[in-house]
Amino acid sequence: MQQNWQTVVIFVYATLALVLNFYNDVLGRKEWDSLLFYLVIPLFLLMVFRRSPAQYGFRLGNWRRGLLLTLGGWLVMAPILWAVARQPAFQRYYMPFWQKHGFGGTLLWAAEDLFGWEFFFRGFLLFTLADLVGDWAILFQAMLFTLAHLTKPQLETASCILGGTAFGWVAWQTGSFLYPFLIHLFVTFFTIWVAKGI
Repeated sequence: MQQNWQTVVIFVYATLALVLNFYNDVLGRKEWDSLLFYLVIPLFLLMVFRRSPAQYGFRLGNWRRGLLLTLGGWLVMAPILWAVARQPAFQRYYMPFWQKHGFGGTLLWAAEDLFGWEFFFRGFLLFTLADLVGDWAILFQAMLFTLAHLTKPQLETASCILGGTAFGWVAWQTGSFLYPFLIHLFVTFFTIWVAKGI
């Protein structure tokens, strides 16, 4: 019974975290706020509930399968992004990131922003939902992930139900959020690189 109560608390926080991160500027940089709401506070909750972060994907997991899926994800996504990221909506949204940060800064910004996101959705939320709905958690976490993209280009947001499900499947297969993080990092950086014009 206590386990179920804790799971509900975690799921309620996960929902509120999307709201808190959207409306608040706590640390002065959105990527730091993402780390706060999506990484630091969830890890604190797990510690309070005496749950191991490793059970929520904070581990290497099946690293051989993870590296193969990561490489496969990069190869599949590269030509798709090459075509999509040239559209005006993507250029308008992403070109300022490159203009502001350059190559190294954009990569660092994306890594800071996405590490918390991936732990939150493909670790904390995925494996919490698994306590309630089993492997349907792969789809359900993707639904919240899609809603978290509402300020981005419409095509990107709509594709998140598929992409978020794929990321969740990778985490489920490997027992780790690290491989979806590496795929997501590539997707974001490559999108920005293409969108800024070559």
